[in-house]
Amino acid sequence: MSRPQPNWTPPMRDGVSASRVAVSAGPWRTLAGFLAQRLPAATDWPQRLARGEVLDAAGQPLPPDAPCVPGAVLWYWRAPPPEPRVPFELELLHHDAQLVVVDKPHFLPVTPGGRHLHETVLVRLKRQLGIATLSPLHRLDRETAGVLAFTVRPESRHAYQSLWRDRQVHKVYEAIAPWRADLALPLTCRNRMAERPGSFMQMELVPGEPNAETQVELIERLPRRLGDLGSDLAPDLAPDLAHYRLMPHTGRRHQLRVHLAALGLPIVGDRIYPTLLPEPASGAAPDYSQPLQLLARELAFTDPFSGAPRRFTSRRRLALAGG
Repeated sequence: MSRPQPNWTPPMRDGVSASRVAVSAGPWRTLAGFLAQRLPAATDWPQRLARGEVLDAAGQPLPPDAPCVPGAVLWYWRAPPPEPRVPFELELLHHDAQLVVVDKPHFLPVTPGGRHLHETVLVRLKRQLGIATLSPLHRLDRETAGVLAFTVRPESRHAYQSLWRDRQVHKVYEAIAPWRADLALPLTCRNRMAERPGSFMQMELVPGEPNAETQVELIERLPRRLGDLGSDLAPDLAPDLAHYRLMPHTGRRHQLRVHLAALGLPIVGDRIYPTLLPEPASGAAPDYSQPLQLLARELAFTDPFSGAPRRFTSRRRLALAGG
């Protein structure tokens, strides 16, 4: 049997790529002891080793009593608890040798993290297409739907990523938020954003040189409808809503949500702005009834390899949008 090459990585398992860890020096005598200390979230390392699920750099399974060798490379696969399936599907918009573009549903995280692994766009897409090297070019919040692009080949990633870094990607979003008769549109929000002290979940506007810019346009004012905000208000007390087009020229975290909230137009379904709402209780059934009314409608750029114009448009529709 041929030995793997130096840059070898194990194959995917059910769409999940293997993770890598280097053995560090320490008091542990065996790999089982090292892994228990280094990655304590998993409590079954002896069992995983016994099943041959931890490999060395040459791809060989390691036994539970294998000695620690500082600097040695180990490969393993994440095995989190079972995840409830997010009951919405990806739609493939484009697939060629360089790019994969999908239409992401609400509620599905882009990449694995925390309790999310299999129920992420990246793992679903790797499983569907069998491409282990897929990598997202940008991010959408778990709550946001719409166009999301991936590179296929690692050697192409830098060229495409440079388009985002150099602000050469035209991005269009849509949102449903309250209507303000006194707000003159279109307008441009241009200010400085930073993480709110003591809250890794929220960003805020702060004094200083602007680092975030968004153009806000009105698409249409929407008719007042009972339950638009998931409330029990009578129709005559429900707030007026409008359908907005948002064009960010920068890509700060939560930029669109912060800018609209600062205008007094918090996006319908936003559980972070202007007020951070508590997470559902542990073990509670997921609630998919009130998705964030934010959609990444369009991405457009000039392909760095072919020079051809690229434009990808979401086929989704915000639930509260008119028409």
